[in-house]
Amino acid sequence: MATDIKDTAHAVEAAAVMRLLPARPRLLALGEPTHGEDALLDLRNELFRRLVEQEGYRTIAIESDCLRGLVVDDYVTSGTGTLDEAMERGFSHGWGASAANRELVRWMRAYNVRADSDGRPVSERLRFAGFDGPLEITHAASPRQALTALHGYLAARVDPDLLPCTADILDRLLGTDDRWTDTAAMTDPARSVGQSAEAGRLRLLADDLVALLDAQTPHLLAATSRDDVERARLYGRTAAGLLRYHHWMADTSPARMARLCALRDVMMADNLLAAAARGPVLVHAHNSHLQREKSTMRMWEGPVEWWSAGALVSARLGEEYAFVATALGTIRHRGVGTPPPDTVEGLLYALPEDRCVVDAPRLAAVLGDARPAPRVSPWFGYAPLDPARLAGNDGVVFVKDVPQS
Repeated sequence: MATDIKDTAHAVEAAAVMRLLPARPRLLALGEPTHGEDALLDLRNELFRRLVEQEGYRTIAIESDCLRGLVVDDYVTSGTGTLDEAMERGFSHGWGASAANRELVRWMRAYNVRADSDGRPVSERLRFAGFDGPLEITHAASPRQALTALHGYLAARVDPDLLPCTADILDRLLGTDDRWTDTAAMTDPARSVGQSAEAGRLRLLADDLVALLDAQTPHLLAATSRDDVERARLYGRTAAGLLRYHHWMADTSPARMARLCALRDVMMADNLLAAAARGPVLVHAHNSHLQREKSTMRMWEGPVEWWSAGALVSARLGEEYAFVATALGTIRHRGVGTPPPDTVEGLLYALPEDRCVVDAPRLAAVLGDARPAPRVSPWFGYAPLDPARLAGNDGVVFVKDVPQS
């Protein structure tokens, strides 16, 4: 069996990943089983560079706030602001402090200006996208930024009589942002404003504004640009998604947390599908957001399960979606030592390579009924590979040892 497993492993290169797939996918998803390790982000950067140079990929999407990501995209495409500003304002979850993320943004900007003094043609420029909603595990953002940006875009370009409300009415209904971002609302539904009369009115107005955007698309494309219209669509779906999320934060039913997790991944999936409409995308996020199977998590209210963004996108795109999970051997600075030999990670740890990409369905076939035991992590921040789900992945990238960042 050891020889058979070795035969499924290859160097982590774009060509090796592509050989696992029937055709170049529109969305190639690379998962990670833990966050915050620059060694994994360095690997992601290296793979993205090769996908750009060899396979025509032009967009990378990461698990970060979709509105903040516009700051990074503006910097890499047109040089708006500075690298420091892009890192400070363009990432959520504190990921702007990552050296690997900084190197990614620096390289993308350099690539876009490298061709000549005018930079690359617009169609060939690299694009950056955050595809998460403006959400944290502790709270959700106010819908103000997205809703007022959408209203402002439309107010400047369509007949005022077509607008469902004025900017002043929006401002009054939104109130102060701290009403929306109260961290206590995550565990106490009574603290949420999501089912207030004002929030209900805002949901209807957001729907009307998105419908107006759709109805005026031909005019708006002529008056501005496709990128401007797509940005307005991002504002619209983000405003609607946040208002929906806040509504269910005020829910008191047993399904509350499962619904909130599902709504977050619906927002992720919508953003990924929008990015894929421009051309092929490398997506990087936690394995649990990208897998085709249901995701599960134990929370303070008990276990919850929901369909991941990857499952939702896969249902829409079929073979144009591909998922390569990442599995790890050790993260010794987190207390994760050598994996037991009877786990998938243990079998891969015995291979001589420090990093390899494995044909997951073929590996599952080699293992057959002798399914390895699930690995148990001593650290909550690392999610081991589920051997029962191995065949549902297109590939597995294995990293033997993760050094401290």
